[in-house]
Amino acid sequence: MRLVPRGRGLRDPNLRDRLYELLEHDPLAYSAGSRFIQAIICVIVLDVAAMTLASVPELDAKFGALFSAITILSIIVFALEYLARLWTVAGHTPRQGSALAERLGYVFSALGIIDLLAFLPAAIVLATGRHATLAALGVLPFFKLIRYSPAMRSLLAAVHAERRALIGCVVILIGAVLTFASLLYAIERDVQPEKLGTIPQAMWWAIVTLGTVGYGDVVPVTPLGKFISVFAIISGFAMIALPVAIISTAFAEEVKRRDFVVTWGMLARVPLFSHLSAAEIADIMRLLRARTIEQGEVLVRRGDTASSMYFITAGEVEIALPNQHVRLADGTFFGEIALLHKTKRSGTVTATRKTRLLLLDAQDFHALIARMPTLAAHVHEIAKARLAETGDLAPDELAQAERQDGPRGD
Repeated sequence: MRLVPRGRGLRDPNLRDRLYELLEHDPLAYSAGSRFIQAIICVIVLDVAAMTLASVPELDAKFGALFSAITILSIIVFALEYLARLWTVAGHTPRQGSALAERLGYVFSALGIIDLLAFLPAAIVLATGRHATLAALGVLPFFKLIRYSPAMRSLLAAVHAERRALIGCVVILIGAVLTFASLLYAIERDVQPEKLGTIPQAMWWAIVTLGTVGYGDVVPVTPLGKFISVFAIISGFAMIALPVAIISTAFAEEVKRRDFVVTWGMLARVPLFSHLSAAEIADIMRLLRARTIEQGEVLVRRGDTASSMYFITAGEVEIALPNQHVRLADGTFFGEIALLHKTKRSGTVTATRKTRLLLLDAQDFHALIARMPTLAAHVHEIAKARLAETGDLAPDELAQAERQDGPRGD
């Protein structure tokens, strides 16, 4: 993959913008950005695997040179990526400050720190020759996956959104630990002075009990101490359930919000919906269903009953019509003509690569047309233009549809 086009250098004023798009924006499938992300993820996996296996003496003795080569390669790749992000971030932040301020903002951001820690500690340790310490740093590059994993980003966003509630849970936990530790200290200090003679010692018992771990190294021996332990164990269930419920709910909401934004952006690019208001687009989004088809998979065949309209969010399909073949890619749609004329499918649709689609059922399609006159007029206009351009339906099929619609209109 070529990052710098031939004949252009670092002085090209548009190079920074193109490189920023490659590094920072979520790419569509099979794009240059997608291949770049796949390459970085492969390097991360190799680096983490090499550092982990290097901690095994037998494997290190046999494949030590290979592990070191992978580590050096990873350090170089991560360092170049970090420098590229540092260079391209200038002029691409919402604050619109100076280039230095924007670059410092990236350096001290959470993702910037993760990018730096992915290679700098390993480079320092490798230079000093402390091989065992290098193996211990194997987990650091793993955190770079946060940048490339929508699920991990959504989880971090959920934790950040609920940070105040989670801090409240921590405060409650600290209060519970201090309360139960003080109670057991007062009850058991004379019986077990070596284990519960101080409140800090009793806090260890309270932490493992509230955490439902129960190591058994410190346990109450008096009846009253055991009675207090029962309440501590029951309280521990609440201590675990409360933050889990908060994070899981926030994570589900964040995933829905991200999917909403992605779908909204796709629909906003479709000419069919470009003239609609935000409320009308949101209304349509609730009716859509997602589907993914693999390369070579047939979505519909000529002669099938028209049951849905399709929007391509990523990928490409080929429509085999009676007189020609048409290819449609990201942001386009198809299937509306057969729904409008209530005919069978006039072409066979096959995915030329893995494709993500949004489906609008025929019943929902006609309901939208009925209650949105402006959308109905726009659909008929686009369908008429597409029909004239591609011959999507054969004339005899249109005539048959008109004959079928005639009696119903009387």
